[in-house]
Amino acid sequence: MGTGDARAEPAADSLAKPWWSLLGRNYFLHNDFRSDSPSGQNYRQEWAQGFIGEIRSGFTPGTVGIGADIHGFLGMKLDGGRGHAGTGLLPRDSDGRSADDYSSAGGALKLRMGQSLIRYGEMTVATPVFDTADKRLQPEYATGFLFDAEMQNLRFQAGRFTAFKNQDASSGRGDFSGYGATTNGSAINLAGASLARPGPFGGAIYLGQLEDTWRQGYLNLNLQQTQWVVDASLYKTLDQGAAHAGPIDTLAYSLSAKYLSGAQAFTLAYQRIEGDTPFDFVGGDSIYLANSIKYADFNGPGERSWQVRYDLDMALLGIPGLTFMTRYVSGRDIDGTNAPAGGAYNPFDPATGRFVPQQGRDGKHWEWDIDLRYRFMSGAAKDLSINLSHVSHRGNSAQAGDDIDRLYLILEYPLKGWL
Repeated sequence: MGTGDARAEPAADSLAKPWWSLLGRNYFLHNDFRSDSPSGQNYRQEWAQGFIGEIRSGFTPGTVGIGADIHGFLGMKLDGGRGHAGTGLLPRDSDGRSADDYSSAGGALKLRMGQSLIRYGEMTVATPVFDTADKRLQPEYATGFLFDAEMQNLRFQAGRFTAFKNQDASSGRGDFSGYGATTNGSAINLAGASLARPGPFGGAIYLGQLEDTWRQGYLNLNLQQTQWVVDASLYKTLDQGAAHAGPIDTLAYSLSAKYLSGAQAFTLAYQRIEGDTPFDFVGGDSIYLANSIKYADFNGPGERSWQVRYDLDMALLGIPGLTFMTRYVSGRDIDGTNAPAGGAYNPFDPATGRFVPQQGRDGKHWEWDIDLRYRFMSGAAKDLSINLSHVSHRGNSAQAGDDIDRLYLILEYPLKGWL
């Protein structure tokens, strides 16, 4: 989830000294299915410990500086039985059990010229049209090249990626899958620019292409003025080339308004999907719309959704480091029955001899999230964070999500320093 360019990392690390980091991540995830799940499981539950290490070099002297970034990951099972595997924290072995451990490593070469940076290799990516997620034990990674440059308040990016590493995989030969689109056999190309503050206005414009599947345009405008933050995002997606997912013509947009009052923030948001197919994407966070949240993306064909959200920063109440968030999103008017027959969103079922759309008519659902976070601000445990989250999702049979309750408990302890 996300909007605008809020999550984008600055290109300023092109001038940084060499540094290292090690993140210890302890992750417990429990999925309680409140309706029949496709897997036949009543619940999924795994507990794992992960370590994510990074080393980022400096650059050789001269007009063009050369350097390298490397990363490594180790994940270890603490608990997870055969009948309850599949949360995404751990890969499954040949018997369907959670693997005892898994690991991976990768890296990228980088070239610096002024404020411009080119990376080639395996990396995380954060753009509105392609964004690798970091939602489980291991981040997602993509292999390719990324150009990144800054000029005053403008940032320019362009890239092409041809290999992908899932959150529960050890190799980069896997694929990212959406609702019907997939990176299998395809490359992702992107280019865009974003306008950052100072000043009350910000925005971004990006173009993306999943080869032989779709072309996608993105536009964002945002305004921050004293107590108000207003954000508007829009995507237009059209099928491209061989159209492996079938005909696509989708318009997706959202508008959110946040009001800040001391330690509190109140948010209202509206999101709409226009078209006969879902708003589709690959890469776990490649949807910068307001109502794409913890479990559901509220991106069904024809779907309208509304969100109400409340945030509380308890630092202003004398408890620095403690934050609370709760939100409720309701979506309705989903209609997948008009998706083009034979495409990825309305495939032919040989067992029944009929085309079976992913979603039916008059689909509706809701999600309620509660999130409590605490980060130690000082002492021996400084920067240790604890995140406790609960998610409930319910819907009728015409929408694609499960009736599910999720419990997350995540402890993270970062270490970092200069080399």
